[in-house]
Amino acid sequence: MSRTKGGTVTHRRHKKVTDAAKGYYGRRSNTFKVARQAVDKANQYATRDRHNRKRNFRALWIQRINAAVRATDESLTYSRFINGLNLAGIEVDRKVLADLAVNEPEAFGAIVEKAKAAMA
Repeated sequence: MSRTKGGTVTHRRHKKVTDAAKGYYGRRSNTFKVARQAVDKANQYATRDRHNRKRNFRALWIQRINAAVRATDESLTYSRFINGLNLAGIEVDRKVLADLAVNEPEAFGAIVEKAKAAMA
């Protein structure tokens, strides 16, 4: 039986990795062994940062809400505001609240007043 050579399969596998490493610095972009390590590490970072992005956005929304609440009413803080929303039965997530705070301050002010009234 004749010998089977794996040239095309290996070339395709190597090309997939080197294409993913395009634009990397030095040997990381063209040497398969080093490129594979770089691509594997990049995929690890990508997986980790997909989770971190959710964390970062939530923190950003909380900061925006806190700033808008304090601008509306000096004595009110973010945590008291969220407590007031829960007492008032208003179920709006932080992403929407932050968007309202930035783009529609008068609507956000009305929500703040309802939250304050529920706490009183």
